[in-house]
Amino acid sequence: MLAVVPVIEPRVVGPGFNARVYAVVRQVPAGFVTTYGHVAARLGSPRVARHVGFALAALTPEHEPVPWHRVINSQGRVSHHRASDQQRMLEDEGVVFDARGRVDLKRYLHTFAAREQTKPPAKKRAKAPVKKPSKASRR
Repeated sequence: MLAVVPVIEPRVVGPGFNARVYAVVRQVPAGFVTTYGHVAARLGSPRVARHVGFALAALTPEHEPVPWHRVINSQGRVSHHRASDQQRMLEDEGVVFDARGRVDLKRYLHTFAAREQTKPPAKKRAKAPVKKPSKASRR
């Protein structure tokens, strides 16, 4: 019988979690959206998407501004209790909703991929010139 090996992930939810969520959400540019799952994955664990929602729901007016309205569910729908406000705010930024109230994630999704590059692209090295054999060495 095979033993079941549990998946071990570093503990993501803990002290400072909400502040880390807010820092990630602030990276989403106007006119784009991201999902709870993408924010969770950026934090190190795609399994804590629900906790990302809890952190955004805990925002109060005393917090530094966080563009919470740019985080939607994985189906492209707003899922906040203030859905009409959220949709209006996104539309004001140029995000288009279809007749079913969904955002085209292929067009508007911000995945943080560009920000993950930490190294500049490597420079191409010039090839060393190839020495042609002399006439004396060909004989």
